[in-house]
Amino acid sequence: MIINPLSAINGLGSLLDGIGSAAGAAGAAAGGAASPGSFADLVSDGATNTIERLRTSEKISFDALQGKADTREVVDAVMSAEQSLQAAIAIRDKIVSSYLEVSRMAI
Repeated sequence: MIINPLSAINGLGSLLDGIGSAAGAAGAAAGGAASPGSFADLVSDGATNTIERLRTSEKISFDALQGKADTREVVDAVMSAEQSLQAAIAIRDKIVSSYLEVSRMAI
């Protein structure tokens, strides 16, 4: 079964853009300004790093199929990419559950 993790990570980016714009609007309404090192930027950078690890892992796997890479390099790259993907999925799940919890709060 082939799963496209890049589309899941890109979907996380669009979710964060929506949350970031809503937070920016709320901050502007409250008279505050968004900080340059916002949470959305931090998570976006993490998603970008995860995508790069996935692409690197895929490239090393193709190199191994062509006989240009060692098996150990492939295993290391794939394990690193898997850990990054699992972390990104866990962060996405926490963000979604937190958003849903906040949306249920009475005003």
